Amino acid sequence: MTRLVTKIFALFLWALAFPATVWATNGYFTHGSSIAEKGLAGAGVAYSQDTLAAANNPAGMVWQGRRYDVGAALFSPDRSYSSKGGPSVPAGGFCGMACPFSIGDGDQDKDSNNDIFLIPQFGYNYMLNETNSIGVSVFGNGGMNTEYHGGVALLGPAGTQTEFSGTYGDGTAGVDLAQLFIAPTYAITIAEKTSLGISAILAYQRFEAKGLGNFAGYSTDPDNLTNNGHDDSTGIGVRFGIQSEVYDGIRIGGAYQPKINMSEFDDYSGLFAEDGDFDIPSNWTVGIAIDTGSFGTFFVDYQEIKYSDVDAVSNPIGNLVPSNGDCAPGMTGGTGSGCLGGSDGAGFGWNDMQIIKIGYQFQTSENMIWRLGYSKTDQPIPDGQVTFNILAPGVVEEHFTFGFTRIIDPKSSFSFAAMYAPNNSVKGNNTFDPAQEIELEMHQYEIAFAYNRRIE
Repeated sequence: MTRLVTKIFALFLWALAFPATVWATNGYFTHGSSIAEKGLAGAGVAYSQDTLAAANNPAGMVWQGRRYDVGAALFSPDRSYSSKGGPSVPAGGFCGMACPFSIGDGDQDKDSNNDIFLIPQFGYNYMLNETNSIGVSVFGNGGMNTEYHGGVALLGPAGTQTEFSGTYGDGTAGVDLAQLFIAPTYAITIAEKTSLGISAILAYQRFEAKGLGNFAGYSTDPDNLTNNGHDDSTGIGVRFGIQSEVYDGIRIGGAYQPKINMSEFDDYSGLFAEDGDFDIPSNWTVGIAIDTGSFGTFFVDYQEIKYSDVDAVSNPIGNLVPSNGDCAPGMTGGTGSGCLGGSDGAGFGWNDMQIIKIGYQFQTSENMIWRLGYSKTDQPIPDGQVTFNILAPGVVEEHFTFGFTRIIDPKSSFSFAAMYAPNNSVKGNNTFDPAQEIELEMHQYEIAFAYNRRIE
């Protein structure tokens, strides 16, 4: 047991040393956690295959025996925006604080920098006896990253606009959100083929925003709006799960994680609603795995992510507009609950997400297991919310995946997964210049690999 405690302590240090910066793929949640699940487009809540199980369903840990899994993914998102049209106020017209704020000049296409991210993961499980296990899983479940160099913003009526450098007229613009989870887990078999599990979720977030200074007049705390470097946030949550083989070869499973209340980003209390609050939304998954013998195993999962739990994510940007929300902009900052940082402060306007994940796994020899997967969802950004979502263009809707496990010997194996998310886009009018249309686009690639080792 002393060796186990030492390993877990070393794991904490390792995890904190590598806070993964990642743009995830279902909004800002990852499409799958373990390498096996990644090969199945994230499916597997009913049938866990390694010690990253706690990321999806903690009940799956007790079936893993004593083992560990260590791996990493190389993730490459390609995200961009383009703008067209504007301004909407006639030349010479007086507009005061209501002057149109246009993104770009005519047509332009701006790609975000930072194209490849390394995302490590680790899991370890220890059997207390034949029916009880304890373990720990370390993984990145979400995040977002954009960094736009160049670009221009224009303020004022047609013919008299002033041009400022940067997407929002304040130089390089972007955000960097990383989420790291450490999940100590207890699981127990309560019947021959049924298990329950519970994980404590130790959550860590890191965030930075740049290039938003021109929104200072709409912020309740302009000094804590942008360009304050990285700030940290922590919280503790829980995840529950169940798995059961209800009939020979038919497994069902489900897991639920309530909203995790996180400490506030104090350095960005003038950006996120409720003085910098950025909680982790509740989410749940149910699924089935059907083993057909020589024809392989079919997986189907259904997941819902409740972005509406988090005001900073779900509140519409229209809360900044006096005619729609409660925000009175001013030269030294805004007043009213709808202003950035306010109790009902404007956010990204995201909807909840519902995702279908379908996977197929088959074995061609004693040493080779193959996986294919597909997932489908509706992206969370309404067409009226594109202005702020230049920073967070999470518009991907489909994932195609492939993977395999090569069994090296009775105790060890190597797993691989690849993912392609086709290009998707959303178009809508600029909130601050209705005559302008903004289009957000994204497509993604990922390869991932892991070494798996049974200890006994």
